[in-house]
Amino acid sequence: MSTTIFPPESIYNLIPREELKTEKPARYMSKFRSQVKHEKRLNKAVNKTMGPAKVDVPSPEKYLLKHSKEPKLPESKSLTNSTLKKPNIPAKAKFPLMGIHTKKDFVKTNAFENIMAVPKKPQPIYADTKSGDKQLLENSGLVPNYIKKKDFGKTPEYLQQRAEEVRRAQEEYDKYIKEHMKQGAMKQLSEDERNNILQGLKKNWGELHHRYQGLSVVTDTTPKKYRKEHLELEMKQLERDINLIERYKTIYVSNN
Repeated sequence: MSTTIFPPESIYNLIPREELKTEKPARYMSKFRSQVKHEKRLNKAVNKTMGPAKVDVPSPEKYLLKHSKEPKLPESKSLTNSTLKKPNIPAKAKFPLMGIHTKKDFVKTNAFENIMAVPKKPQPIYADTKSGDKQLLENSGLVPNYIKKKDFGKTPEYLQQRAEEVRRAQEEYDKYIKEHMKQGAMKQLSEDERNNILQGLKKNWGELHHRYQGLSVVTDTTPKKYRKEHLELEMKQLERDINLIERYKTIYVSNN
């Protein structure tokens, strides 16, 4: 039939037309389809059971023994006395074999050295910045290395020598004083005499201080300036004498 297309309002559209049926291509069928179905049935048939699978029951004679599943260590070979016995000392006339060189097994040697080696200890470090910069702790001054010194807690030698020199000087001075006291050239002040001299010096200093306080504030003339300096010198000398007498309990005075 003709496939001419007419306008929608054409009278020819009233004529019935035959429906055109498109034939689809046949579906692809694998040639191994039957073989796959057969294998699938075989695999499923093995597990098609009701209840637990039937297995061979173990024989009552072969029962599980105690500790049979624990690992067993290999049997240790007992050393006989013959193996532990050292060889006899060679005779005096017997010399060792010379010129024999053995090949060194570097693999075993390196293995033994690594096994017996002591692991190195890491060096102590510290971080001194927020970004994690690291420095050695030993050179930082934070570790008290001084307590590990051999002479820690002992008096230094120079202090011992100085103390010995002071002791010798004191002994020589005491010896000198005793000799002069025996000769009558010096005498020791008693405690009463020392206190009297000290009180007299303080009294004199008080009088000078009272006179010093009575000076005019303005030193516009030479006599005023001279008088003020003279009083200051006398007061300083009295202060040195008072300090000297108060510092030493024992005071010797020459008879001459």
